[in-house]
Amino acid sequence: MINSSQIRDFFPSIDRVDAKNNKIIYLDGPGGTQVPIQVIEAISQYYIRSNANTHGEFITSKETDGIMDELRYKMSEFLGSDNPSTISIGQNMTSLNYSLARALSKKFNSGDEVVITELDHEANRGPWMVLEKAGVKLVEIKLLQNGGLDYEDFKSKINEKTVMVCMGMSSNALGTLNDFHSVRSFLPNNCLFLLDAVHYAPHFAINVSELGCDFLLCSAYKFYGPHVGFLYSRPGLLESLDTDRLVVQDQSAPFIIETGTLNHAACAGVSAAIEFIASLGEGDSLRSKLVDAYSKISVHEFALAKYLYDSLCALDKVNVIGQDFSNTKRTPTVSFVHSDYTPNEICKKLASSNICAWDGHFYALKAIQQLGLEKKGGVTRLGISVYNTKEEVERVVSVISNL
Repeated sequence: MINSSQIRDFFPSIDRVDAKNNKIIYLDGPGGTQVPIQVIEAISQYYIRSNANTHGEFITSKETDGIMDELRYKMSEFLGSDNPSTISIGQNMTSLNYSLARALSKKFNSGDEVVITELDHEANRGPWMVLEKAGVKLVEIKLLQNGGLDYEDFKSKINEKTVMVCMGMSSNALGTLNDFHSVRSFLPNNCLFLLDAVHYAPHFAINVSELGCDFLLCSAYKFYGPHVGFLYSRPGLLESLDTDRLVVQDQSAPFIIETGTLNHAACAGVSAAIEFIASLGEGDSLRSKLVDAYSKISVHEFALAKYLYDSLCALDKVNVIGQDFSNTKRTPTVSFVHSDYTPNEICKKLASSNICAWDGHFYALKAIQQLGLEKKGGVTRLGISVYNTKEEVERVVSVISNL
């Protein structure tokens, strides 16, 4: 079980209060979680002790080399890959996906088809539009009004022309957990499969070997780390692509898609974030600790999110958007609209009580449009993270109920 009191002690930002002495409540986790002291100290210690570029003969440079090697190893364990050379590092997920899309635009042919979905974040939609310049057709999978994807539509749109499927593992706007396992089962053997795990990685363990994906993207600032993006590529695949890179760049994976000097201090912070998550679990290896930790995290978060969902559904003027919590195949993100106030007005009222929440479309613009919510300002989004408590949820529901 997760001990919220002990976990909260690791997060200095949780102690913040406003002018009315209201303790801050962070339900903005889907937009980026708070970071524990271990991450803060790792970043600080890098600048204090090891600030240098890579591949030098002196001590601080060699320490930076070690930090980068350690991060690739830890991320490979985090994602269930047995090869650190499958882990590419970038500024963020969006930048990496644009680089990947440009490389694949040189590989695919006119008439090929690439599948995207109406539910996805624009970071897994917009970059693929560059393929249209090469004559590739983008095919969209329909979003149902219940917040789930239409899997019959999915199956009907896969054919011999399909060269790639790009889908999110879960929705950052609605919390929907997509059935990516089923999708993988009906893809042709020569079809590439890319997963966006940005909203999934904070809540569930990932095993790229079991997923059978060719590419997977995620961002550390969603799982208690700093702003760094990651791309997993199936061994041997990345080197087959003509990526945009300098002639002086290492021409092998995973470096072949990386550009410029990476943020070494932030990378040290990501390693600390992974260690923080692992510290919540038990096992005889980093991987086993991570898997055990996520089993506990998901139970804790689901219970709080279900309580939040049920409490909001009981309010007359609130309409919760998206799927219910009748089973655990749901991320702990709850979005809603209010009959009397816009999502932005709701967030302003929550902010006046020192409660952090988001409003809008959260870059899942197509999904919000398909649900007919764009003109209404989208939705108000509340997200549960490992440091949240039942008392916080009760306070948030109380504020909303008294509007």
